[in-house]
Amino acid sequence: MKYDFTSHIDRHGLDSVAVDSIGGTVWGIEPKAAKEGYDEIPMWVADMNFATCPSITSAIRTRLEHPLFGYFVPRDEYYDAVIKWQSEQNGFDNLSREEIGYENGVHGGICSALSVLTQPGDTVLLHSPAYVGFIGDLKQLGRYPSYSPLAKDRDGIWRMDFEDMERRIREKNIHLAIFCSPHNPTGRVWEKWELERAMELFAKYDVTVLSDEIWSDIIFAGQKHIPTRMVSEDAAMRTISFYAPSKTFNLAGMIGSYHIIHNPELRQRIRRYERSLCYNEMNILSMYALMGAYSEEGREWVKELRKVLEENCRYAVDFINKELPGCTASMPQGTYMIFMDVSEYAGAHDLTMDEILDAGWRVGVAYQDGRQFKGPMSIRLNCALPKDRLEEAMRRMKELVFR
Repeated sequence: MKYDFTSHIDRHGLDSVAVDSIGGTVWGIEPKAAKEGYDEIPMWVADMNFATCPSITSAIRTRLEHPLFGYFVPRDEYYDAVIKWQSEQNGFDNLSREEIGYENGVHGGICSALSVLTQPGDTVLLHSPAYVGFIGDLKQLGRYPSYSPLAKDRDGIWRMDFEDMERRIREKNIHLAIFCSPHNPTGRVWEKWELERAMELFAKYDVTVLSDEIWSDIIFAGQKHIPTRMVSEDAAMRTISFYAPSKTFNLAGMIGSYHIIHNPELRQRIRRYERSLCYNEMNILSMYALMGAYSEEGREWVKELRKVLEENCRYAVDFINKELPGCTASMPQGTYMIFMDVSEYAGAHDLTMDEILDAGWRVGVAYQDGRQFKGPMSIRLNCALPKDRLEEAMRRMKELVFR
């Protein structure tokens, strides 16, 4: 491969939550520190243990050669890069600059939309397992989640329960849904018919959709991401879509996301609210980071990245299903996260979830408690790390945890 996805890069002491917060209480969901004799393999926070694309550091370095960093407005090249990226990656050919708005992270955009479109005490529809960040967003804003469960079919593919979704929407008078596409933590890439049926249901009950599509660039072979807003004209008018280069290019620390809103009235309401808070201003270096990411070299880098991540995920899923009795996992269709079920193993060995988690954490397998995602006996595993480190984590799980 042209790019490096094998080097072990030491992140200790360099502002990495994934590494430096193990054993701490920054977020309150950290794995415990490993016992003496074991190094820690970070597999919890959803960022990658790969260096970012060289075109990004090059773009930032070039801008740093100019010594002034005063007030600025986003460059035309920024909007052009987003428009071209959306066209090439997602097939959306009619995106205009006016429909693109900056966000200080997807969470900021979600919280702004929740504040504008709901009131404290309102109920919002999510699927479970659910992304822990959305659970926190709703809690801090005083909104209540209603979780419609995803279930695996006979092929191990996570599916929506449309009857359950409709019942919840109707009974709880829901008019806002947070829709994760691709889905985190299951890695589902929704098929067109699934999106169509979901959006028909949302149209029937006048539900506005906040579509988190931050993982949409990390799709594996044979799958295709379909933006929620592209399902129909009605879907376009009731959907607020959120994107960022952060997951794709390992840029979460740079801060910089964007929304796409076609509905002019909805767009005006969201932006008016965000302007009133005076917080949602682009960082000049994050602007250059996005332009460096959404470049020709960025496209080439992502193609290689997808192959590495798919190989890693397939290796981990096969290992779990074959080598860890009582544990199961489905191959994700996108993202680099695996949602592993340990219920059978726990039952057979009379173990609690806390005991299973501690067993891994003690030997440096820093995986994440799936209960935070509404998965009662589940573990979320980040596979975006050099292959030999993933193999070592799996070895420890087999020999020292799931024995």
